[in-house]
Formats: sequence, C-alpha cells, structure tokens
Amino acid sequence: MERLDPHPVTGEPLPSPVPPGAGWPGDPAGPAPRGAPPPARGGRLAASAPAPPALRARTGGCRPCPRLVRWREDVARTGRRAAFADQPYWGRPGPSFGDPDAEVLLVGLAPAANGTNRTGRMFTGDSSGDFLWAALHRTGFAAQPTSVAAGDGQALSGLRIVAAVRCAPPANKPTPPERACCAPWLERDLELAAPRLRAVLCLGSIGWDAALGAARSLGWDVPRPKPRFGHAVEVPLGLPDGRSVRLVGCYHVSPHNTFTRRLTPEMLDDVLLGLRG
Repeated sequence: MERLDPHPVTGEPLPSPVPPGAGWPGDPAGPAPRGAPPPARGGRLAASAPAPPALRARTGGCRPCPRLVRWREDVARTGRRAAFADQPYWGRPGPSFGDPDAEVLLVGLAPAANGTNRTGRMFTGDSSGDFLWAALHRTGFAAQPTSVAAGDGQALSGLRIVAAVRCAPPANKPTPPERACCAPWLERDLELAAPRLRAVLCLGSIGWDAALGAARSLGWDVPRPKPRFGHAVEVPLGLPDGRSVRLVGCYHVSPHNTFTRRLTPEMLDDVLLGLRG
C-alpha cells in the first residue's frame, strides 16, 4: 500500500504524486470516474475548456510528453530534495494560478521540480518564487508577501500566472517539441483572457517567444520581424476586435539573475507597476 504523506499546510494525508481529486488544497480537478483512462492530449483538453477554472482543472490530465511525465513523477516519488523528503509532492502539471478575470497574464518558463512540482502552485517553494511573490505583494497584486503551498491563503487580484510549459523539465530545459506540445495551453489562456486582457508580462526569453507564438496562432497581429526580448521591452499585439494588448518583457526571477542583480527588486517593481496603467 502506498504511504500517505501529510500535506505541509493542512496535515491531511495525501499520496505522491497526487491524483486528481485526492483532496490537495486548491486542487481545481475533481476525481476521475472509476475505471476511466487518464486524459492524454493537451491540445484537445485545452481547447475544450470554457473558462479559466475549467482550464486549470484539465491541466492535471495532460500526459503526451513521456520524458516530462516520467521526470515529474519520478521526482515526486523518489527524487525529492532532502529538505522536503517528508513532504508529499504534487507531481502533476502546474495549473495556472490567480484571478480568473485577470487583465494581466504573467508568463513563466516551467514549474521547478522541487517547487511547483512539490507545492501545486506556480512559482511556489523556491527562491525564484520568493522573489516574485514579494514583488507581487509590494505592487498590490498579491494578498500575501509569501507563497508557501496550496492552501496557505495566498490570492492574486487582477493577475493570473501561467507558463510556457506546464510540467517540470529535467535541468529546467524543455525541448522544442515539448514546448510545441504545451503551446495549446497558453493559447487557450490567452484566448479566454482576451475580452479583458490589457497586458502580458513575460519572464525570460522562452516565455516571450511562447507568448508571441501563441498570439500568432490565435490570429493576433504580431509585429514582424519578431520583436527581440529584453527587460522592459514593450510591443503591441493587435486583437481581432481592434484592441491592443501590451506584451512586456522582464528578466526572469531565476537565482542567477537575482543574485547577480541583473534583476533587482526595484526593476521588477517598476515593470509590475507599469502594468497597472
């Protein structure tokens, strides 16, 4: 029988990787019908979601990338970092998090193996997330300055966090085919947000390229030649209804960038505050 670990916030017993509907705090998915095969194709799952909450719920059933599925689940079962050895791991794709009616989308790279893949929330459980959540709180987007794990009371207002790739990749490097396979999730995020969307903030060049590709696939007007990523670089994306959405670049909140002060708290605050106008 599989050992049940206590959730780090609630203390409730949960297996690792956590199956849909197992009771993980904030889990958007309900339990699958008994005997039902697991969903697989991300494109069909994403396209069928009528609203952001449904899109979050369907993320957990995506399994078409064998390398990513194997990695995220192996880490959750046997590859846990020593500091978290007594904690259960989410072990599924990282669902989006935040305001379902957000006017701003924040696009990251991918979940971290011992961050989102452990906690079940984007940018939660590692130093990159600590840096980002403090800034989101300072600029009025986040209810709390820290994000520890699903169920800790954290909430976002006016902003939703998504990712170019939804599964934790080995060495934090998804392959081009894996990025392409995951693209329909971001496309659907943009499509569902479009009626209210004012800005898309991209952390790093992979998030930037993914957002541009998703916008182009949706038929949005994307400048040519392709705009180059840079910190605080901003370009307009034209929507079919004639409105314009701001695409804004920001250096990623990785330890490499923050420890070397390539990205400072002041730089990140300036970019985030600029999204409000």
